[in-house]
Order: sequence, then structure tokens, then C-alpha cells
Amino acid sequence: MDRGREDEAGAGAPRLDLAAYVPALLTFLANKLTRTGSALYRARFGVGITEWRILSLLALEPGITANRICQVIGFDKGPVSRSVAFLADRDLVTVETDAADARRHRITLTAAGLALHDRIIRVALERERRLLAPLSPEERRVLVGLLNRLHDNLGAVSAPIPDVPPVTPPGRERLPAHPRASSTKARDG
Repeated sequence: MDRGREDEAGAGAPRLDLAAYVPALLTFLANKLTRTGSALYRARFGVGITEWRILSLLALEPGITANRICQVIGFDKGPVSRSVAFLADRDLVTVETDAADARRHRITLTAAGLALHDRIIRVALERERRLLAPLSPEERRVLVGLLNRLHDNLGAVSAPIPDVPPVTPPGRERLPAHPRASSTKARDG
């Protein structure tokens, strides 16, 4: 499989083959599913995809914390906090202080939140069925297994890569010392 092509400008750096680069394929698929799902869920149910993901997780793990939601879904705390506040304002979840640790808050679906979950899940499962329609049952089983293995391997992706030096983004280069500062050091040195 061709992992990339050489730069035609002659610099010799490879270029991604977006039809074969797995992180891009996963990202493109996830972005498109998220965009269309969020639009559909907002129009039909008044919540976006982030709120739906939180509702679905709370149906599986009632009374969890925002940190647990972040850990499972992979979101930063800011979007989760905003979404939980949105859901609480609409009486779809309750947020209560943890009796064992006052710094933590437990989030639980209300009856209205569970009812909304039960309406949305039918649409979510139909979207999944349509997405996977071209695959045989065996291909689906293999796909789910492979995705779970990749998920379990994410720690390896986050580990430092020793032979790759960090790159300074454009505009953030370290500026040379001011000429006056250099001459002062030389004079005082």
C-alpha cells in the first residue's frame, strides 16, 4: 500500500495518500457523521450530537461525573460542561454533589432525559444500520473488533516520537535577542 507520494517540488518529503491514511479516513468519516447527525438531532429533538453522546452514556452509566464522560467520549471538559449545563437547563439531567467528595458532581438522566434518549436511539441505530449496510455481518464483526483494538492502542500514538524534532508553528519562532541587549551583555560581560 502506498503510504504517500514524494513531493513533486523536489523536497523529498512524503505527502499523504488520503485514500489510504487511516487517521484521515477515520477523521473524515467521524466529521461527516457528526455534522449530519448533529443537524438531524437538533432539528428533530432539540439537542446536538454532543448532548446525544452524553445522554447515551448516562443511559449506560447513571450517576457518573463529567470527568468520566470526558474519559469515555474523548471530549475536553469545556464542551462537556456546556452540554451538561444545556441538558440541566432543559431538565434532561440532574447534577448533584457527590456525597463522598463535594468536589465531584454526579450526573443522572431525568425521566424526560431518558424518554428523549429512547426516542433518539431509534434514529441513531437506523443511521448505524445504513452506514454499515454495505458490509456483511462478518465484516461488521471484524470492523468492530479492529476499531476496538485501535482504540486500545491510542496510548502508543500519544507517546513521544524520539526521532522527530518539535516544529515551531509559523509566527511563533523565537526572535533573536534585541541588538541593544546583545551589545549590553558584551560591554558588561
